[in-house]
Amino acid sequence: MKRIAGKRGIGAAPIILFLSIAILVVVVAVPVLLIIFNAFWVNGEFNVGDIAKILGEPDTYQALINSLIIASGTTVGSTVVGTFFAWLVTRTDLPHKRLMKGMFLVPFMLPSFIGALAWKMLLSPRAGFINRFFMLHFGFDGPLFNIYSYAGIVMVEIMYLFPFVFIQVCGALERMDPTLEESARISGAGLFTITRKITIPLVAPSILSGALLIMLYSMAHFGTVAMLGIENGIFNIPTLIYQRIHQSAGSFASIRTGTVLATILVVTAAFIIWLQGKILGGGRYQIIAGKSFRPMELKLRGLRFPLLILCVAYIGFTIVLPTAVIFLVGGLKTYGLAFTWENLSLDNYKFVLFDYQLTKDAIWNSVTLGLGAAVITMFAGVMISYVTVKMKVRGKGILEFLGMLPFSVPGSVIALGVILAWSGKYGVNLYNTVWIILVAYIARYMAFSLKANSAALEQVHDSLVEAARACGASMWQALRDIVLPLVRPGMLAAFFLIFLPSLRELTVSIMLYAPTTRTIGVAIYTLNEDGETVMSAAMAGIALILIITGQTLINRFTEKTGG
Repeated sequence: MKRIAGKRGIGAAPIILFLSIAILVVVVAVPVLLIIFNAFWVNGEFNVGDIAKILGEPDTYQALINSLIIASGTTVGSTVVGTFFAWLVTRTDLPHKRLMKGMFLVPFMLPSFIGALAWKMLLSPRAGFINRFFMLHFGFDGPLFNIYSYAGIVMVEIMYLFPFVFIQVCGALERMDPTLEESARISGAGLFTITRKITIPLVAPSILSGALLIMLYSMAHFGTVAMLGIENGIFNIPTLIYQRIHQSAGSFASIRTGTVLATILVVTAAFIIWLQGKILGGGRYQIIAGKSFRPMELKLRGLRFPLLILCVAYIGFTIVLPTAVIFLVGGLKTYGLAFTWENLSLDNYKFVLFDYQLTKDAIWNSVTLGLGAAVITMFAGVMISYVTVKMKVRGKGILEFLGMLPFSVPGSVIALGVILAWSGKYGVNLYNTVWIILVAYIARYMAFSLKANSAALEQVHDSLVEAARACGASMWQALRDIVLPLVRPGMLAAFFLIFLPSLRELTVSIMLYAPTTRTIGVAIYTLNEDGETVMSAAMAGIALILIITGQTLINRFTEKTGG
């Protein structure tokens, strides 16, 4: 018996549990705790005075007000747009509504900061193509619209964030029991009365849930405000953190200011998530259940084609126009020239891909960082998910909380926490290296891996592992030969869910990059800031090609695996 026990050594379960705890504590818990610690403690003493001083500064106060203004406007606008289009494509006889639904999801995969760059080219006060057109041909004294404004920032964010509400409301409308609507129609109620008094109230929890997600994302957004706001003195909290840290080259005072500002974002995110939980967990609106129903299709009659034209116009204005501008400007010999065959070429794209060291390095960094983060997080995620789904251990709820924490914490907070943890103070200095960005990516995208792998593991019955163990297989063999092959689709889904967002990531990378560690997002942003508009657009066009190609591969993979 002693010899058998000695051969077995340490079991798989304790090792998996230990590694899962270690990964989440080191990668997630320590950076977030360091932010809170550095915000409230100075030289080992609790210090509220400095916090009050920082929060009382005019710039801080204005950045907070700006964040609230932008997030509120974006939330209201996105909720209206997302709910309206979700209702059109799920509950009406709108022509080609399946195609329309797919098109309305396109902004979900496009980076909003690239959209902001496109609208900057279209609507900047003097150089914007649309503004110049109206001033030259219609005698306008000033710009038709100034994109460097609160309204401009909100408009662009609505274009890219409304799918959060659209997806939630589409799901609720497709699952909703249509008998109440049918009863109202039989009683003589009209289309808009049914929608206003029955449909909208029944899907209110989904609308509010999507709206709160938009509020959370908008409060934490860096790219759009950085592209369109900084030039006109409009800062939100993430852009103010970036400015303070980069202007002072990472001094202690700027880091401390950043941690206080980051704490505001953490508190705001926690409140929004709590509020969302209260709304979704209240036990009301039981008319919307998991059972599948055939939605009642409302007849639009004479409004069918006018509303189809509205949908096509919206897609053309928000997706096709800015995307086309990015590719066209990227092909111009000099910014400001007319879009004629003589002024367009592929030289800029060739230069960016093959000759310009800065952009070549950025593409290489983004691809390798994306692959590295996706592979590491995929395997770490399946291991942690196994603990939370299959193992009966105390405290695994803490593992779930830590794994999902970065999903709800803004990217700028993750980046700041990583700076505090890995800049040499605790024995490991990764600052100004590509490794610190990799660590931040792993922390930020861990939740994606946990969600995909947990869903796959839920479908693997415990009896399969028990049968293998009964036949003499060790725990390691059962995991290798049974569990891993069965959850491979979930692991691959996790890989793609991490690789694609990391290609377009900006908020984390902009806080952590060094001259030789720029990523695609950072290269686009810094080229634009340096006045290299044509090069920035060419780089953005290449990024869009990579993103669209990646998304197409994901969609095909999902269809093949039945996801």
